[in-house]
Parts: sequence; C-alpha cells; structure tokens
Amino acid sequence: MLGFKNIEKVKPGGLELIDRLVGVQRVTKVTKGGRAFGFSAIVVVGDENGVVGYGLGKSKDVASAIQKAIEDAKKNLVRIPLEGHTIPHEQESRYSGAQIFMRPAVTGTGLIAGGAVRAVLESVGVQDVLSKSKGSSNPHNVVKATMKALLSLRNVQEISRLRGIPVKKVFNG
Repeated sequence: MLGFKNIEKVKPGGLELIDRLVGVQRVTKVTKGGRAFGFSAIVVVGDENGVVGYGLGKSKDVASAIQKAIEDAKKNLVRIPLEGHTIPHEQESRYSGAQIFMRPAVTGTGLIAGGAVRAVLESVGVQDVLSKSKGSSNPHNVVKATMKALLSLRNVQEISRLRGIPVKKVFNG
C-alpha cells in the first residue's frame, strides 16, 4: 500500500468494520459500436479504532462497483498509531496533485476536514484534528495522500524503540 515497508497489516476477521463511500464516477469507453458506460467507486473501511483501508472497484453497475471496492479495502487494512482521539504529531503528505496537512487538536475541537479526508479520518477513529487539503480535489489522490500521511505517523514508543532510548529522553533530547 503506497510503497511503505514497515506497516502493520490487519486481518479483517473479527473486526466491526464500517464502510464509507468516498466517490462514484461514471466512466465512458467510446468504441466503434458506440459508448460503453461503467462505474468506478472508491470506498474507505475502518473500525474507528485505529484500523483503516481503502479500495477501488470498477463495474458496469454502481452496486457491484461499490461491493468490489469494499472487498478491495478489506484486503488493504492497516493499523494507524493514535493518541486518544487525535494524531500523535503534525504530518504533511503529497500524492500526485493532492497535498494534505494534518495537525493534532485538543479534545472538543472536532474533525476539521472535508470530503475524502473526513471519510478516511472518521474511519480511523480520529475525532479531533485540524486538516487542510490543497491542490487537486480528485478523491482518489486525496484518499491516497491522506493514507500516506497516516502511514507516516509514529508514536513516542516507536520512536524511543527505534532510537534505543527511554521515552523521557525523546522529549528532553
């Protein structure tokens, strides 16, 4: 998923997954016999407790495109480190033309995000965050940029383990 090597994949069995439809596009293939219409759907699934995945489905009708997207999303589930109901630190990410900026917020701030970013963050279980989406508003690229940002997040315990120092020293240097 997006070229990350050290991500914790999660099996969908036993999880209460909630799916959110991000977008459905009608696509047209022009042939010599006329136009062939199809549909492309992007869906985000998550347990609202740190596990999230996204998937893309294509079909001749909307319902089966959404179903295929849900199946694909369940194959790409990953665990995201959270601190309570927010993210551990600021994160900026870019995927193609979409650029995402996220900042942790205090309890009660709410989810300040729009469109595809909101769907991904709700699926993860983030309730307090400030975010800004710049550049392309293409839902596919916005979802991928958001996932890239979330996969780049690291909590204090992980940083202290990687550096081989106690958690107190991470903050004090």
